[in-house]
Formats: sequence, C-alpha cells, structure tokens
Amino acid sequence: MMQSRTHTCGELRIGDAGKEVTLAGWLENFREVSATLGFVVLRDFYGTTQIVAETEEMMSVFKGITKESTIQVTGTVRERSSKNPKQETGDIEVVPSAVKVLGKNIHASLPFEINHSKEADETTRLQYRYLDLRNPEVKKNIILRSQVIAALRASMLDHGFMEITTPILTASSPEGARDYLVPARKHPGKFYALPQAPQQFKQLLMTAGFDRYFQIAPCFRDEDARGDRSPGEFYQLDMEMAFATQEDVFSVMEDVLPPIFAKYGKYDRASSAPFVRIPYLEAMEKYGSDKPDLRIDLTVSDVTDVLKDTGFGPFASKDENGEDRKVAIKAVVVSGFEGSRKFIDKTLADVEVQAGDKPYWFRVDENGEIVGGISKFVTPVKDAVFAALSLKPGDFVGISAGKLRQAQKTAGVLVKTLGAAVPGHMDAEQYAFCWICDFPMYEIGEESGELEFCHNPFSMPNGGLETLLAAERGEIDPLSITADQYDIVCNGIELSSGAVRNHDPEIMVKAFELVRLGEDDVKSRFPAMYNAFTYGAPPHAGIAPGVDRMVMLLSGEDSIREVIPFPMNKNAQDIMMGAPSEVTQAQLDELHLKTVPVEE
Repeated sequence: MMQSRTHTCGELRIGDAGKEVTLAGWLENFREVSATLGFVVLRDFYGTTQIVAETEEMMSVFKGITKESTIQVTGTVRERSSKNPKQETGDIEVVPSAVKVLGKNIHASLPFEINHSKEADETTRLQYRYLDLRNPEVKKNIILRSQVIAALRASMLDHGFMEITTPILTASSPEGARDYLVPARKHPGKFYALPQAPQQFKQLLMTAGFDRYFQIAPCFRDEDARGDRSPGEFYQLDMEMAFATQEDVFSVMEDVLPPIFAKYGKYDRASSAPFVRIPYLEAMEKYGSDKPDLRIDLTVSDVTDVLKDTGFGPFASKDENGEDRKVAIKAVVVSGFEGSRKFIDKTLADVEVQAGDKPYWFRVDENGEIVGGISKFVTPVKDAVFAALSLKPGDFVGISAGKLRQAQKTAGVLVKTLGAAVPGHMDAEQYAFCWICDFPMYEIGEESGELEFCHNPFSMPNGGLETLLAAERGEIDPLSITADQYDIVCNGIELSSGAVRNHDPEIMVKAFELVRLGEDDVKSRFPAMYNAFTYGAPPHAGIAPGVDRMVMLLSGEDSIREVIPFPMNKNAQDIMMGAPSEVTQAQLDELHLKTVPVEE
C-alpha cells in the first residue's frame, strides 16, 4: 500500500522544485480567483503548503471539498512567482495532478474559524477541543509541554534520579483537599481514593532504600479552578532524595530549572543559582505575600507607629469601646508616578477586588507637599512620614490597614498591581526565582481558635524534638516554631512546596500531640508510613514543581487551561466527553451504591 504522503506540509523548500510529491492534511482554505485558477492552503501538524489549481477540472474537485476535510494531494513542486517570506514553505507551491478525500467534513459550517479559535468563547472551545487544537497557536502550547516534560525527565535522569511510578488507586488520606473516591466493587461500602499527590509512596520508597526518585506524577484533587490551577487533575515533577537536606533539594532544582526556562521560555533570562532565599515572615513583611514577584522593585514598609491615631478611622488603635484593635498599617512607595486621578481610582478599585479590603493613598507634589487621598490625616505627621519612607517629590504612596495578615495581603496586592501598572518598576521579560523558607509549623485556627498545623504536618520542625519538648513545657511559644519547609516561586507564582520530612516516629508523635492528636491518631491515619518509619527510615527531603504551572509560565499564557491538552472547565466538567456523567442502575447495583436527590 502506498504511503499517504512523501513529505509533510512544513517540509518542502526551493530545492525540491521539480519533484513529484504526495502531501496529506486538512484543507484550511480555498480561494477562487477564476474558473481556472484557485489557491488552496493545505495544513498538517508541521505547517502549511500552497496548492495551485490551474484547470477547470481541478477547480471543480476543490469546490466539492468542505473546509477542514482531510485530503491527499499528489503533484509537482515548483517555485512560486509571488513568494511569502512569512511562510516556511513560502518559496514553493504544488501543482496537483490528483486529489483524494481521506476524511470528509460533513458539516456545512464550523463552530469557529480554526486559526481564530482563541477568540471563541471558552465553552465552545472546550466542547470542540479537537478542532481548537488544530489551531497552530493552540497546538504550540501542547508541543511545548511535551518538550518541557522530555527536558525535565532527561535532566532528572542526568542527576541520578530513578523514574518510578506509584499507585493511582490508593487509600483516602487527609492532605488538605477533597479526595476523588472510587467505589471498590469487591469490597462493598469501601472506597479507593485517587492520590492527591504521591507523598506517602515516595517517602516509603526512601524507607525502602531507593536513593533518588522522580516521576511526572498525575495528582487528583476535588477543588475549585482558578487561573493557575486546573480542577480535577494536574501533573507535577515529583522528586525525593534520601540522606538529603534542604540545600540538597535546592541544589538540584537550581540546576534543573533555569536551563529549561531559558531554553523554552517566552523570555530567555532566568535566575541563576543560588536563588534568593527569603524566610516566610520576611516575605510577608517585605512583599506582602509568600509568593513575591521579584521582577517588581516595590516593597512594603511598616508605618503603624507613624500613622496610627492620626484621626483617620481605619488607622485607630482603639475601637469605640477602648479595646485594642491590633491595627497594622503598611505603605508601598512608588517613585516617578505620573498617573491621573482616574488611573488611581481604577487601580485601587482593582486592588480592593483582589484583596477584599480597601486601600488608601496620598501623593507628594512637586513642591514636596502631601496631597490627595488621605492627605489631610497624614499632613500633621508629615516630617515623620517623610523620614520613615524617605519620600521625595513625585512619589505615590499606597496604604493598607487592618489586622496584620489582612494589611500585609492588601499591601502585597498593591505591590503587584502598581508594579505592573506604573512604568519603570517591573523588569517583566525574565523568570525570577526565589525560595520561601522557614514556614511557621503551627498557627491558631480561624474557626477553632486552637493550635493547628500551618502547612505540611510531616515537615521536620527546625530544632527537632528538643524544640517541640520546649514548647510542651511552655518554655517557648509553639507559634515561634518553624518547619524545614520551602516553596519555590517564579514571577509571583508558586511552583511547588517541599520539605525535609519528619522521618522520626517520636518527633512525629510529639508534633501531633501539640495539636491534640496522640500516637493512636497518627497510627490510624497514616499506618503504612508510621510503621515503615519504625523500621529505620533515612532522613529525606523532596519537592514537586507543578508541570502545568511551569508550562503556563514558559508559554506566557494567563490561564492554565491553555497548556493542558483536554482541560476541564471551571466547574470541573469535561463538556467534550460529557464528564461527569450519569451511570446505569446496573452499574450502581454492582457497586452497592444508591444515589439520593440533593435537597434544595
């Protein structure tokens, strides 16, 4: 049987002139010039080639083929008289001698123009994702994803890591998000869970004696979508190292990621090792976020002592009953500001929407006077404010106030919004990495009002057992204990959390006892890991950067769905496949399940 093609649609060049070739692809466009002249654009995965119909018979053939049908064209290559320098095959064209329809498009119209599919609404794009992916602009993100995963895999292997796959059907485990549950047919009333991450398995691999593990791991979490998070499933570069410290993990990631970002990214600059290390509390105080965008040169200053009790209600240190409000006041200074009042109002309105709290402002005019916004409350303490913030004419000052966390959050949004909006404060065309480290081990729960784990309960507390015992004896505040935990952040997006793991059963039990959970609780919730650690586990550490977020950054896309081949919509629905879907009563009976109506 003859091949469907001798060349691809992106392959032919001027040196191929005179050759008889066979091409196959989709009929992208047909332009009729006259009864005996027409131009066809044939597209495949690799590119496009112009086909020229020069006879009435050949024109009749192409007129009978609908756009986006797949066809096979046999013909002769010749040099184009009117070349197209924007097209890789723009120096040649093919004069067809035979055309065959391989797959007919039976629809009179398309849901969108293929090359303009990104302009269609998202629901239509997801419903016809197989057509959306024909658009070269959409397809290139999936190609990039494949290239990045291949590069990550090669780099990890070069660093001595072994690729090991871990189970998809496993036990439900409290890891911070909702599980996807799978009923077990052979065990009525019991369920498997899809893994939120291979966390326990990779730690068990360390206990089993594997020194360096990695995989491009699928993870499943029943959580809501957002711009940088896909609902349902995602992939991460999961890795773990035995006999490793935090610095060992940092060293590997700082060696693996920058070359990939520099080679495949929209920008060709990426941070070199070592990345900036920022303790969590410092990040919150200096940047108003534990995901700082270091491309922005703005930072946060504390002006609580200067501005409290200046007569402005939100800055008052006492409420109407004389009780301490524990107010914190933060300032972000933007130099060289020339924005209009309309620009200020719109920008601060955007900040309020993102932060959930109202920001305030004032400016320093060309005469060095405080004007605009809350200037009348600030002017009486002008000298102290100028000294605290090193102000000069032309400066704009955004202000946040409230409880510490909220004031920091609003200030962080001011930094990101103003940094991106005001010229001169963001070196955008680069990938700026940093490590956020020394996260608090514990916090006071908003609902319980009691001590709870702040992040990962399996991180090793800095200071180990002695620190936990000191907290138990009341010698130190448990809230002062930090964990050997770290996040890697790039351009204001968290790529991953990681940690040096708590591999010692005694330390693990003591860490849980501080949050009112005993040894029996640890054993019942995490039996495999706890039991394995009692057989002598090595110190180990790891991390798992998100592949989807990584490719989103590299491609410059704002939505993570643009870099996933078949993404779900914001409601965790695959509208192309019709998932989630109803199942038959016979299937439910086999699984010993019954559905009940949801009460309004």
